[in-house]
Amino acid sequence: MDNWPIYAAAGWALFLGVVGGLLTPLSTWYFNLKKPAWQPPDWLFGPAWTVILGLGGWSAANAWYAAGNDAERQAVVILFAVNGVCHLLWSPLFFKLRRPDWALVEVVFLWASLLALIVGLWQISVLSSLLILPYFAWVSFAAVLNRAIVRLNGPFGR
Repeated sequence: MDNWPIYAAAGWALFLGVVGGLLTPLSTWYFNLKKPAWQPPDWLFGPAWTVILGLGGWSAANAWYAAGNDAERQAVVILFAVNGVCHLLWSPLFFKLRRPDWALVEVVFLWASLLALIVGLWQISVLSSLLILPYFAWVSFAAVLNRAIVRLNGPFGR
């Protein structure tokens, strides 16, 4: 069996992690935001994303191999590409543009892209679909956290 899908999926996960990290500067602005008491410590986000994106890479490679035809493989690529774009949009909105309110709108699209992955992969590979669940749970939690930060600090953009 050819291993290039494994390398491509691992590269994609690494790319999302590195670029996502670069788009997430923890500046004085961020540290001065009011945050809910239940926010996880900042050091937890890196390891959490490493595990989540690793599981996503495993899901992508597994789905590619499980796909029965070119149409299913194309669906796998499209689902992960759309999710990747949504994944990469959130951090610059929140951290670079300092607009948690805009990030809260964008997180709906990220969440929807994950739901599409879970549903779309289910017919191809149940395992691939299940491997996305921690990502879905984390983004769901992050959306609630994002909302709390908007409520505690808004309005933004002044």
